[in-house]
Amino acid sequence: MLRKTIEIATPGTRLSVAHGQLVIERRELAAGLARASVPIEDLGVVVVDDVRASYTQAVFLELLEAGATLLVTGRDHLPAGMMLPLDAHHAQTERQLAQIGASAPTRKRIWQALIRTKIAQQGVVLRHFTGADGGLGPMARRVRSGDPDNLEAQAAQRYWPRLFGPDFRRERGAEGLNALLNYGYAVVRAAVARAVVAAGLIPALGVFHKNRGNPFCLADDLLEPYRPFVDWRVRLLRDEGPGAPPSLENRPTRAALLSLFNETVMVEGRRLPLLLAIQSGAVSLCRALTGGGKNLALPEGLPMAAPPEDEEEG
Repeated sequence: MLRKTIEIATPGTRLSVAHGQLVIERRELAAGLARASVPIEDLGVVVVDDVRASYTQAVFLELLEAGATLLVTGRDHLPAGMMLPLDAHHAQTERQLAQIGASAPTRKRIWQALIRTKIAQQGVVLRHFTGADGGLGPMARRVRSGDPDNLEAQAAQRYWPRLFGPDFRRERGAEGLNALLNYGYAVVRAAVARAVVAAGLIPALGVFHKNRGNPFCLADDLLEPYRPFVDWRVRLLRDEGPGAPPSLENRPTRAALLSLFNETVMVEGRRLPLLLAIQSGAVSLCRALTGGGKNLALPEGLPMAAPPEDEEEG
């Protein structure tokens, strides 16, 4: 089942639970729009972008029991924290022990696959907007186990100036396009973290990322090949036309970034909504870490038109 991603952004919203529904009360709207509800079992990621929002305890409990992720943003609209279920898979202890015991060659091979796909996807994004991949396609094929040549960084040096212009600098704390990228990465990271936990893995135990203060190292590993989708969407937003540049202050801009989860992508010859593609990737990562297989299910190419209903996966 394709789970929904919703954003709560109306000031003063109250969230509660009734009869398996997330009840959303928005006091500042007209009477006919002030109250809405959605089945909790249909939710995958809930983004609350409202510093005045209030909750009942049941909201947290039932979202977690349903395997959903709650993402809370700060006053700058950037995600400040998220809540994930601790008990998300019936065999998680067995899988986590196998994950802990995964060999260094296995972890390096996984990182190689992730970075190969990331660089190849960056090349696809460049070709879409500029007509050429900037040499990233051949570079992706040269990535070795563990990426000892740091081709990921070399690719970034080619990628960003070609995508956003020679004056662009990728900075996590910067505003403008960087803020849009940060927001997009953060919400996709939340979905990746949810998928990793649902697969029964330890999100803090990465194959490459090892920051001792980061509880989502493995999610950050798996996030890498999905970052170019955010880049693609941000470039589209920038190119929409004359007028004010896109900003996180504008709800339509945030909605456009969140709608990435509804885009259809190709994974191993199958068309999948991005949210399901991420779940498929996490399951394949689990198999690779626990000795059940070597190949990762990773995205290929740009989002495409959704398939007819009788062809949908999931």
